[in-house]
Amino acid sequence: MPGMPPSTSPTRFAYLGPEGTFAEAALSAVSSAGGSRYPQPSVPAALAAVRSGDADAALVPLENSVEGSVPATMDGLADGAPLVITREVFLDVAFVLAVRPGTEQAGVRSVASHPHALAQTAGRLAELFPGVVPLPVSSTAGAAAAVAAGDFDAAVCAPIAAERYGLVALVDDLADTPGAVTRFVLVEPAGALPAPTGNDKTSLVAVVGDRTGALLALLSEFAVRGISLTRIESRPTRERLGVYSFSLDCEGHIADARVGEALAALHRVCDDVRFLGSYARADGRENVPVPDVAADAAFADAEGWLAGIRGGPSPR
Repeated sequence: MPGMPPSTSPTRFAYLGPEGTFAEAALSAVSSAGGSRYPQPSVPAALAAVRSGDADAALVPLENSVEGSVPATMDGLADGAPLVITREVFLDVAFVLAVRPGTEQAGVRSVASHPHALAQTAGRLAELFPGVVPLPVSSTAGAAAAVAAGDFDAAVCAPIAAERYGLVALVDDLADTPGAVTRFVLVEPAGALPAPTGNDKTSLVAVVGDRTGALLALLSEFAVRGISLTRIESRPTRERLGVYSFSLDCEGHIADARVGEALAALHRVCDDVRFLGSYARADGRENVPVPDVAADAAFADAEGWLAGIRGGPSPR
């Protein structure tokens, strides 16, 4: 498969910009040793930069603990030239209401931010500005930049964005639900995969047909091999009503016998399967212990037993 060789680490990073987004903050955990950073106007643009070769990797949001998945990322990974996730990053998310210096609460007539940020602060915004309808923009930092330019009166953004664009925080800790976390993924061209660590995740997208029991058949391939799913979500394939793709994460690495066998089985029972990578788990949790009957040694023993039967008795 095309992609960077195993010894090459990415040095050119695309991310959801502009400067000052939560994505940039998450990228700091990945590229702390250096590298070039290229802010992009949208998630599709960040993924396109990797596919075109303008960047080695892209850091994009996949899901939030309050608002759920990011459709642009899910759809962007499911379509187009194959890309794989090589790392995940979890970032605590805190919002401030950023305004130009000197702006008071009574002077706020327009508020802008990314839709996920607006959803996570809807209650507080309604209390503070009951007559104001928040306006969605492409990113939290973009909203801060627009406030600095005079396009809006206030932005819901990260503290780093307020600082970056010369704004001040009119309200701190704006979130309706404190302690929100966003999961970001580092995406690279399909190629060499990170080595198994013993505490990994595997991501994929499977398309099931419009037929009875299709989803059950998909789930059964994991259940019979003792593989736990950590996330599963449906998305329309846009072909026609009733045909869906399922984006999911499971415990384990494709190098594990049980995971590899499950994906091979899905290739047989599903209309389409797209592998999205195996990578170290970073959410602070440990995978469910693998039962003896699902360990690699058990699969090897079963294969040897079957090969012996198929080969017949040894000649004397």
